[in-house]
Amino acid sequence: MSEPLNPTPETPGPAPETPGSAPDSAPGPGLDAAPDPSGAEAATDAEADAAARRAASFERQRRLRQEPRFPGGPAADPAGSHHERRIRSFQPRRSRVTAGQEDALQRLWPKWGLDIDGRGVLDLPTLFDGLPVVLEIGFGMGEATAQMAAEDPDTGILAVDVHTPGQGNLLGLADRAGVSNVRVANGDAIILLREMLEPAALDGLRVYFPDPWPKKRHHKRRLIQTEFLDLVAQRLKPGALVHCATDWEPYAEQMLEVLSAHPLFENTQADGGYAPRPAFRPLTRFEGQGLDKGHVVHDVLFTRR
Repeated sequence: MSEPLNPTPETPGPAPETPGSAPDSAPGPGLDAAPDPSGAEAATDAEADAAARRAASFERQRRLRQEPRFPGGPAADPAGSHHERRIRSFQPRRSRVTAGQEDALQRLWPKWGLDIDGRGVLDLPTLFDGLPVVLEIGFGMGEATAQMAAEDPDTGILAVDVHTPGQGNLLGLADRAGVSNVRVANGDAIILLREMLEPAALDGLRVYFPDPWPKKRHHKRRLIQTEFLDLVAQRLKPGALVHCATDWEPYAEQMLEVLSAHPLFENTQADGGYAPRPAFRPLTRFEGQGLDKGHVVHDVLFTRR
């Protein structure tokens, strides 16, 4: 039995314990019971386990994104060490690669492919055997790119995309057509322009049917904006052609507006409007699908002053 702790008339000591009675810490009648610590601890353990599982899943996905799908082929995250907290104009996709695309990637990537890692400046004259070079950003499955390369073998095309099946498809198309004036670049075109190209290195820029980001809150992700044109202007030679095409009319209006307002670019059209589709731009399958749906395709052609 416990001894009284200095009992006084105002502060009586603890009552004697009797067999079967509750301990001193038990609440008396009418008082709320103290919470059961075992339940709180179990909930905390469950939350910790769930957080650990989420962290492990995130780490697995991160490793998968960084692992190349094909040894010796395009890297999953070529500029990982140059990660930037900025709004991007593209969404990387890792969809199914066919056997033919995989074969092309394994055979031809070491010869015609390059990763945009931001670690060195490209020697375009050596890469393209002295040909003038046009940069194409976003080539889809590569049909139009391969056709333009075959029809104009005296121009080199540096084609940039992040879609692995499209990269393999373009390499295969170029190989079957017997053309050698295409190089496929894997990664972020902004890093390529900013860190891997010399000033005035390019003879042209092509941006065909970029993601229109139609929702207003996503307009900031559109590629053709003033800041992008500032960077492009540094990499283009005077007289170089900038050619954009889209079937999303509000985006076409933005393209025309920002290019017209930029002091280093001049519209090829005397009326300051859209241009007819030039003969060198093929009618793509994607474009044909849009036309079938009633879409209107606009071409915007400007030259670097």
